[in-house]
Amino acid sequence: MAKTAENIQILICTGTGGFASGAQSVIDAFEAEFEKQGLEAKVGKRCDIKKTGCRGLCANDVLVDVVIPGQEAVTYDFVTPELVPQIVAEHMLNNEPVEKKVAGPYYSKFLEKQQRIIFSRCGTIDAESLDDFLAHKGFTGIRKAVTMKPEEVIEEVKKSGLRGRGGGGFPTGVKWSFCKASPGDHKYLICNADEGDPGAFMDRSVLEGDPYGLIEGMMIAAYAIGCKFGYVYCRAEYPLAIKRLQKAIDTCVEKGILGKNCMDLGFEFNMRIKAGAGAFVCGEETALMASIEGERGMSRPRPPFPAVRGLWAKPTNINNVETFANVSYIFYNSADWYASIGTEGTKGTKIFALTGKVKHTGLVEVPAGTTMKEVIYDVCGGILNNRKFKAVQAGGPSGGCLPAEALDAEVDYDSLIKAGAMMGSGGLVVMDETTCMVDIARFFLNFTRVESCGKCIPCRIGLKIMLEILERITQGKGREGDIELLQDMAYDIKKSSLCGLGQTAPNPVLSTIRYFRHEYEAHIKEKECPSHACKPLLHFRVVEDKCKKCGICPRVCPVDCIKWEKGQVAYIERDKCTECTSCYDACRFMAIE
Repeated sequence: MAKTAENIQILICTGTGGFASGAQSVIDAFEAEFEKQGLEAKVGKRCDIKKTGCRGLCANDVLVDVVIPGQEAVTYDFVTPELVPQIVAEHMLNNEPVEKKVAGPYYSKFLEKQQRIIFSRCGTIDAESLDDFLAHKGFTGIRKAVTMKPEEVIEEVKKSGLRGRGGGGFPTGVKWSFCKASPGDHKYLICNADEGDPGAFMDRSVLEGDPYGLIEGMMIAAYAIGCKFGYVYCRAEYPLAIKRLQKAIDTCVEKGILGKNCMDLGFEFNMRIKAGAGAFVCGEETALMASIEGERGMSRPRPPFPAVRGLWAKPTNINNVETFANVSYIFYNSADWYASIGTEGTKGTKIFALTGKVKHTGLVEVPAGTTMKEVIYDVCGGILNNRKFKAVQAGGPSGGCLPAEALDAEVDYDSLIKAGAMMGSGGLVVMDETTCMVDIARFFLNFTRVESCGKCIPCRIGLKIMLEILERITQGKGREGDIELLQDMAYDIKKSSLCGLGQTAPNPVLSTIRYFRHEYEAHIKEKECPSHACKPLLHFRVVEDKCKKCGICPRVCPVDCIKWEKGQVAYIERDKCTECTSCYDACRFMAIE
């Protein structure tokens, strides 16, 4: 909930999801209604509209908070311009919230088990306002850091237990110490904002909602390692994030927060944005540096590591957006405070992007150690259409698929690796009983194959052969020995690939074989897809005793091949059926096989 203030505040989600849902029209409607009603004169207070960052419950945009001094903030969801006059007339003028339009109990449930630290300013402050940032502890972290020696700053980060949030989980303070110890006066700092996992948008939301917070975290890191220049490598598909971050950088330069003598604190630091072309492999740090240098984004062998020889052959430290966003809060509140959150091996909170067959998709920030079951069911409301949970893909395309029996796994680095997945950058794709795990493995392997830079043979050729085997299996052409061949190739590729993309790309295949081997065997031996998802293996029919005669399936059929009359069981004309699965997906009663 938003904090109360002296003026009436209207907080409107203007992240990418908010704008896509019509946030600008809602803003225009509020401004027009304020003028039409002469609202400020009637209530005797100024009415401020704040364009905030993402709240997390992205599927319910446009989200709007009405904050009246002395009253609890009220959140509305699915707000449209047509609803605005009613909110102004009933809530803002008569102090009677529009109850039917207020976000339901699920919104409180959504927030209940979260601990929003990195997101504490997102959804609360005007994302483009320096004054708002300063009013919420902004730049007090760097002021505290410069009262300490650089070595002491690094020790404080080590003491906090912060681990890199980009996927590897390497201790951040240790990484900084390597770069600090490298000889040379010229060093570089890089923020990796090349977020490429399907369905992941954590870093984008931080950049859109709290760009000054990222700048402060990078300033602390720069002071600690002795660096004067930094880059934010952000994919060009994030235009709003780039726009807001660039505005924040420009404002900081203008105000003397960045420059020769940052905030008159006695150290120099400047930064700029490098827009990437969207290559997934550029999330790997050596490929990322090659891209900044103007070369093709391809990995190189390590050692030497970037801390010794990085960007333009100079010592370089690379962390991702979420890692830098954590740093400020360590210095706002102390390392001991930060270390008190989470588990022994993973301190602090972790942001996850939930997509797929879950009721409330979006972003959640929970303490490390929260179970996967709590995230999916308690925070995000469970499985869409109340179907059975089948699996969750954790860690992006390089992660693993965890079944129902692994739902009690804690979301920390060590527990997820033990379960056969990985934390990754934080993407969680939830799957229900209609999802074919062989097809999911094929989907993610196809993604990593396309995104491979092609430099090393195991990744370039090996992934292609594995994909061809999976495609055969999903087409009903699988052969005896295919499962064992996939496993052998997966382990060989993991061992011999040059970078993290190739080393982790086989994980979805290995985890689905580990937990869902019976589905592979059904495809190969019985030429059947147990989840009815692989089109070449589909033969649609309506099960009479399951059909509720509701008429949904003929309405969604794109080729009108389903015959139905009110009160009658539906019938599929197979000669017309294109096996598009629209009817199967729409039927809530599992009456279509």
